[in-house]
Amino acid sequence: MDFGPWLARQLKQSRMNQAELAQRVGMTRAAVSAWITGRATPREETIVKIAEALGTDLGTIHTRTTDTLGGLPVSWAHRPGYADGGRDFGNAAAFAFEADVEVLAREATQNSLDERLDLGQPVRVRYTLHELTGEVLARFRDEIRWDDLLPHYEAAAAQDQKVGRVIAAGLRDMYERDRLVLLRVDDYNASGLTGDDYETGRFAAVVRRQLDSHKSVSGAGGSYGLGKATLWATSRLGLVLMNSTLSEPHEGRTERRLIGRLDLPWREVDGEPWAGPAWFGRPDPDAKDANVTRSWWADEETVERLHLTRESAEPGTSFLVVGAHDVASLVEGTERNDDVEDDDSVHRMHHRLLEALGRNFWAAMTGGGTQRPLLEASVRTLRNGTEIIPEARVDPRVTQPSRTRALQAFLDGTTVERLTESGQVAMTTVPLVVPGRSGQGNGGEHRAVLLVTEADDRDDGKPNRVTTMRGNRMTVKAGWVPGLPVGTDPFQAVLLAGRAAGDGAPFAAEAEAFLRASEPPEHDKWGQTEELRMLYSPSAYRRIAALTNLTNKAVRDLVARPAKKRDAGAERLRRSLAVGGRRMARPTTAAGPPTLEELDARIDDDGAWCVTAEVRIPAGGDSWRPAPVAKLDVRSGPRPVLAWSRLVAVHNCEVVDGTIRFAPGARSATFRGTTDVSTHPVRAVFSGLVVELRTEKGGRA
Repeated sequence: MDFGPWLARQLKQSRMNQAELAQRVGMTRAAVSAWITGRATPREETIVKIAEALGTDLGTIHTRTTDTLGGLPVSWAHRPGYADGGRDFGNAAAFAFEADVEVLAREATQNSLDERLDLGQPVRVRYTLHELTGEVLARFRDEIRWDDLLPHYEAAAAQDQKVGRVIAAGLRDMYERDRLVLLRVDDYNASGLTGDDYETGRFAAVVRRQLDSHKSVSGAGGSYGLGKATLWATSRLGLVLMNSTLSEPHEGRTERRLIGRLDLPWREVDGEPWAGPAWFGRPDPDAKDANVTRSWWADEETVERLHLTRESAEPGTSFLVVGAHDVASLVEGTERNDDVEDDDSVHRMHHRLLEALGRNFWAAMTGGGTQRPLLEASVRTLRNGTEIIPEARVDPRVTQPSRTRALQAFLDGTTVERLTESGQVAMTTVPLVVPGRSGQGNGGEHRAVLLVTEADDRDDGKPNRVTTMRGNRMTVKAGWVPGLPVGTDPFQAVLLAGRAAGDGAPFAAEAEAFLRASEPPEHDKWGQTEELRMLYSPSAYRRIAALTNLTNKAVRDLVARPAKKRDAGAERLRRSLAVGGRRMARPTTAAGPPTLEELDARIDDDGAWCVTAEVRIPAGGDSWRPAPVAKLDVRSGPRPVLAWSRLVAVHNCEVVDGTIRFAPGARSATFRGTTDVSTHPVRAVFSGLVVELRTEKGGRA
């Protein structure tokens, strides 16, 4: 760091102005101003006097890698209670996701991908689980000023609120078992937490604000500013520490910018009310309120004691989740974990992280042709600084072999039009008519890329699925393809839309923006969202339904077996021959229930869902009497059932007492329904819709 900016910083944080320093070192104020602006440099004998004035040594002034700040130690600053008496019993953003390391891996890695710095190189993400016990844990607690935090934790844990109960469980686990699990997320070749402590920028968006996405690219995976909340949600103690290496200097420096943020519910400590969050840093001398801290530039020893040492000076950020836990269910069939009973086992979390990275980011980790992978990811586990599970790099060819083969063939330019041999990848394009903004015409026809290949039996998961994604190459959804002919060979399909379809794909940018607006906070599907409705039109989601239908049709065409032609002479001979004896009747099997084949839905002017459904009826299945049931698509818990205000037959059926009666011999039928708005627990524009068929045959269950 240059001498001038460093000296200005020391004066500010020591609450000393230029005139006071000039008086102490026997110089003029103009001379001090010249040092700070870089127009002049003090002589060695003057530097000795400056060191005395600042209460530091000559080494600190010459190296300028740390601050002096003898009277301003790192401390916690808690936000005071609201003057109007309002109380927040937790950060609402943290409840948008489960406290699940798989969800954390998806959201945090997506954020790292969005901040990739050198687009010619992959962003490298490393997850480190670190279990602290005994003296190592005691030293870490001392470093984060645990004694200052404990009264706040105890007050929060005593409250009969959800967040309070989680904190109480975290405290019990640490004290009774004498252990604490740290989960560190490091990224390299990323932008880092750049910008001012308070003004608009990456630092303030992550550390100071909620619902501030502040993405640097239009094709970013995140758009709600919620993903960062998974870091705090995964901590039973609501505590995350950060160490960032910046891609652009702040205050003349780039390395070891540290800050900590604590998210607790409202609490009262020693008669004083506190609103919720707190920050771990240097007191800010410029703040109007003395109870404000800001980031600080730490030395290497401090970073090491906080378990935040980065492996290189490459830009990026290290997030340390203190008290990490995993509330998800146990991994099934994992023999290596059978001797561990608790969900917070670092062994179990290690393997769940590996699985989540492989399942969600296999495409981002795949390269081919002239394109390098967008992402490299690995997981390792330590106990008191010693590696107990070696670092494992996620290999997409192992986690998703068939899908990886499909994408690599597209990048290498080795796809074919039809599948004729094992290992081939067939490619076609599927149209997506992108609507114009605010419903004004069309934005153009985008050609999404569809890839199909045979399914590998090892680790691909369920076959006959289409995996969809856009420019960031994170899996959005893997959906089953309906209507496949009997005997279809198992396959995997990949749909690349938006920028993922390639630089030459028409209207890729428009499709990218459209699909991004159609994703909910979880980014796990494309459909109706409030943002899509506001930016485009209430019926814009129909374009996505059309894309899905066309994609499924294209898949069926690519995997269909070619019909074998019979020799005409052999066919005539076959018909002229007969086998003697009585012809045996074919055994009959009970027909299966009808199934919903297609569903078109819209929201009318009254706020009701209006659906048109097509039902596929198997041979002999016309005696079933299904009852359509409308439900709200919610993220967790049972789906609320909506009543129908209108249910009418359209084709090959009739509606009797809320059930569908099919015409004899019909193989398909269509009906329409409108939901009763008075039974909606929330407005339709803020929800999704699921329609199910409750089936009865011949009036019997």
